[in-house]
Amino acid sequence: MTGGDKRHEEELPKIVEEKARRRQKAEKEGSKPIFFGLGMFGVVGWTIALPTVVGVFLGRWLDGLKSAESKVSWTLSCMFIGLIIGVVAAWQWMSKEGKSD
Repeated sequence: MTGGDKRHEEELPKIVEEKARRRQKAEKEGSKPIFFGLGMFGVVGWTIALPTVVGVFLGRWLDGLKSAESKVSWTLSCMFIGLIIGVVAAWQWMSKEGKSD
């Protein structure tokens, strides 16, 4: 036997034990209803959409304040900033929810 095979033999009981623990936890908790998934989908959607829309309104307001010679579109800039903020917030929320399971 090589050293790699021995290492795999030592790790196998740990892997089996972890999978058995996860299965027991899933059986104890039961399956979540479909409405839970739809609710999560809605929360993620709002988490991304709301900062994007706020960014659009902020950008439109800034575009109204600036002079006509400026080549910067604050509407697009703020929309993308809002989109990035929303995606990061949704990613963090999903990561937190995944760890709690």
